Order: sequence, then C-alpha cells, then structure tokens
Amino acid sequence: MTETTTTTPLSGLRVLDLATLFAGPLAATMLGDFGAEVIKVEHPTKPDPSRGHGPSKDGIGLWWKLLGRNKRTITLDLSKPGGRDTLLRLAATADVIIENFRPGTLEKWDLGWAELSAANPKLVLARVTAFGQFGPYAHRPGFGTLAEAMSGFAAITGEPDAPPTLPPFGLADSIAGLATAYAVMTALAARDRTGEGQVVDMAIIEPILTALGPQPLWYDQLGHVQPRTGNRSQNNAPRNTYRTADGSWVAVSTSAQSIAERVLRLVGRPELIDEPWFATGADRARHADILDAAVGDWIAQRTRTEVLAAFEKAEAAVAPIQDVRDVMEDPQYQALDTITTVDDPELGPLRMQNVLFRLSATPGAIRWTGRPHGADTDTVLSELGLTDTELTTLRQEGAL
Repeated sequence: MTETTTTTPLSGLRVLDLATLFAGPLAATMLGDFGAEVIKVEHPTKPDPSRGHGPSKDGIGLWWKLLGRNKRTITLDLSKPGGRDTLLRLAATADVIIENFRPGTLEKWDLGWAELSAANPKLVLARVTAFGQFGPYAHRPGFGTLAEAMSGFAAITGEPDAPPTLPPFGLADSIAGLATAYAVMTALAARDRTGEGQVVDMAIIEPILTALGPQPLWYDQLGHVQPRTGNRSQNNAPRNTYRTADGSWVAVSTSAQSIAERVLRLVGRPELIDEPWFATGADRARHADILDAAVGDWIAQRTRTEVLAAFEKAEAAVAPIQDVRDVMEDPQYQALDTITTVDDPELGPLRMQNVLFRLSATPGAIRWTGRPHGADTDTVLSELGLTDTELTTLRQEGAL
C-alpha cells in the first residue's frame, strides 16, 4: 500500500522506539503502519542488531527493511549527559516510549519512570523484557528462545520420540510484539479517560503462554500434561500432513465433526463414520492410526492439484504445505495483497508483508522501508529546537 490522503487512525501519535531485537521494535512497526510517527533511537556506534540479522544485499540487511519501515532514524547515546537531556526533550513531545533494556538500565542513566513521567505526565512507557520488571529472573539476560522453552511450547512441539523442538523463527518475540502494540493502545485508551500515562510491563515469557491455550487450566483441574504428538492433535482426527503422489504435502484439519465426516466420505471410507468412536474429536484422536491410513492412502494416489480440487468440491478443510516460494505466488495472498511491493531508495522495489490487517475507512500503509542508521538525526532534533551549535556539541560529546 502507498500513503493515501485518508487520515490514518494513529496520525498525531508520536512513538520513540528505543528497543532492539525484536518484540519492542515490531510493536513500534505496527503502530507506525497505521500512522503513528515513529522515531527509532539507536546508539551512535551500536545500531539495532536486526540491521545485521539474516541475509543482506549489497551490504544492506534485508530484515531491517521490514522491521524499520515507517520509522525515522536518529542516533543518541543515552548514557551521555547530552544524550539523556535530549531524550527527555523528546519524551516531552512523545506519547509512547518503547524500550527493552534490562531492568534498572534506564534508572542507572536517570531516565527511569520518575524522570520520564516528570518530563511528560501523559507518556506511556512500554518496557519489554524477557522476564518482566520484577521477580527472581528479572535481571537475567534473555531472548525469545528462552520464552519458547520456558512457556511449554518446546515441550509439546515435535514427534513423541524426538527431542523438544524450538521454532526456526522469532515466535515468542512476534507474539510479544503483537501483545505490546495491544498493551500500548490499551494504555492510551486509559489515558484518554484519566489524562495520565502509565508503565506497560511486558514480559516476553507471558504472551506465548497465553497463545498456548488452556494447558495451565487442564493441569490445575485434571493434572493433565500435554505430550508431544507431532502433527497429530489430541482433540480431533484426522489431523496431519499427508504426502501426495507427486511428492508434495498437504495438511488436513477436521476440528468440526461435519468436516471429519466429509473427509471420510471423500476418501471412500464412509463406514468409519458409523463407528461409535467417530462421534467425538477426542475419540477420533484415539483412533488416529486408522484415520491417518484411510486419508493418507487416498491422498498418496493423487497429485496435489487433484487433492486440493477434490477437497474443495467436498467442502473439506485442506491446505498445501507451502514454502516461501509458494507463498509469494499463492492466489489468496495475492488477492489480499498480503505480500506487497514497496520502493526502496537503496535497493529498488522490495516485496514484503503488508500491514497486519485491513481497515475499511482508515487503512494503514507502508510509507517507506527501513532507513539508514541515523538518517534523520539532524532533521528530527532540529524540529525539536536544537541549534546547529547544540548538534555540534552533542557530536563532540559522543552523544550523537
């Protein structure tokens, strides 16, 4: 999407993104996608490490082009007196600050909540850390991987006789980024009523635990511990991945009883529907070997195209197992413009994920991709009222 003349829902909102890797910056990105003015504040000599994560082209990190979109970039060393004073001046103009320093770091620089809220009583400070602001683990270093391990996600992921499995991408960080954006909007809604800002304490170990569903409730009430079941589910069957005759893979889900019945009729095994155990998802799951054999044998005799067409005609739930090459060409994603094209001054046209959802009246937009380190320092600080002499002094101090 390109910027439109339509008023964006978050226009007029100013966000200072002090965070790195990846939950905090992702939250800021999502706010920027819907019109917030996001100013990315990075250390003068140690930029956000996401600029160097993953593949690069012509020495330019591609992940940053996505994570840094819709952000102006400035440099500021908050540990320097001039950097501290400048951040307080910025905070006085901002609505939100997002940071992910270890607890106590901002306080060490005299930039804790006491100082920030004194500079701007309406400020919302989102503090995103691995373990939260208090508790026995609060001061430990941590990343999303630890949250994926601690939350129970890894324990239930993988085959029953294989080791616990971690995701090959930033799952916990991504969920925490979504949750942080939601938390910030909730705090801003409260500010509209009270006139006062507040602190958001976001621990990355918590949102992923919420996403895992009722496991604590099951354990509390029944002592039930969910085991690893691979692609199978304890709640319904058939539910698995199946290989087609041409070597592709498809996924089948039968969360609804009516869908399970349609699948078994489609694969020529309607007699299984009459079995007493077929009546509930949990009972079907206990007979997954029989159901997987029925569905898998039928799929194995047909190409992926034939399988998808037959399932669609039968109104049964199926999807191809796609890698990124397939995603880029998928007609549904194309219809939604999920992968959109954005022009980048450094690399030319780039294809990346579009904004997260569609609003009918005030849509979001990708206005620009991630900008170079410190590209907007002079512009932003001049807008703040700093003179050329002050900018020179800050540079001499090493604060810029």
